[in-house]
Amino acid sequence: MLIVSMIAFTMFTFIGDPVDQMVGIETSLEQREKLREQLGLNEPLPVQFGKFIANAVQGNFGISYQFKRPVATMIGERLPATLELALIGSIFALAVGIPLGVYTALRRDSFLSKMFLTTSLIGISLPPFLVGILLIYVFAVLLQWLPSFGRGETVLLGWWSTGFMTSTGLKALILPSITLGLFQLTLIMRLVRSEMLEVLRTDYIKFARARGLRNRAIHFGHALKNTLIPVITITGLQLGSIIAFAIITETVFSWPGMGQMFLQAVQNVDIPVMSAYLLLVAFLFVLINLLVDIAYGLVDPRIRITGGEA
Repeated sequence: MLIVSMIAFTMFTFIGDPVDQMVGIETSLEQREKLREQLGLNEPLPVQFGKFIANAVQGNFGISYQFKRPVATMIGERLPATLELALIGSIFALAVGIPLGVYTALRRDSFLSKMFLTTSLIGISLPPFLVGILLIYVFAVLLQWLPSFGRGETVLLGWWSTGFMTSTGLKALILPSITLGLFQLTLIMRLVRSEMLEVLRTDYIKFARARGLRNRAIHFGHALKNTLIPVITITGLQLGSIIAFAIITETVFSWPGMGQMFLQAVQNVDIPVMSAYLLLVAFLFVLINLLVDIAYGLVDPRIRITGGEA
């Protein structure tokens, strides 16, 4: 976290002068210098960085140069939209990817299996913005079933704004979540297939067959369970990536999330917003990796036993 914040702060400090984005052409040099003094831009970089870290630990990321609002407040307003979109995209990828991976492993010579694998190659090759545009054209323009932009109606639960409790909010989630989760879906499907094929060739599966266990018990009680550890790893890392790189999807669907906020901050050299965004993404990656490590022990008891002995 410290290294990421140091890199982000140093890099963004040299991409432009934020004062130029905050004042007009008619602003005098004296006024510009006074503004730089108020923002602390005249202080040495180590001093600026130290103040930034000290404030960030307390949840204070400063004031946005562009919007003149606390950055923490802006992130709090945008965070629910991005997290809900990432959550639904990941659930979609898991709910579809794991069954397809199991099916293509158990019926690898069938026509449907080959069709799913071919489709997965197409899905993993298409860029997200193209997938989003195609979905908008088919389901929003031609069929007019789903909205093409926005988040729909939301409901406030404390400070958290959610679209799960309204029909328009749920409809608005469908197209962007499919766009965001499609790459992860194809990755999970091919990973489950390859791991499943590997596990089915192991000795303990042969012993399970020799004991007379049913195919359903072998496939889902033994083989599938042992394929979940790499799936959990990939899903956790991809969830962090979805949150970090949702910028394209949020731009295509005009989704009011953190990705769109970060893009606006880059365009306007809004250093506090950019630094806070990258710090938040780094923290989410650390947190997700911790949860993935904990999930290992829940899936595979051998990890818990080894950890206890160590």
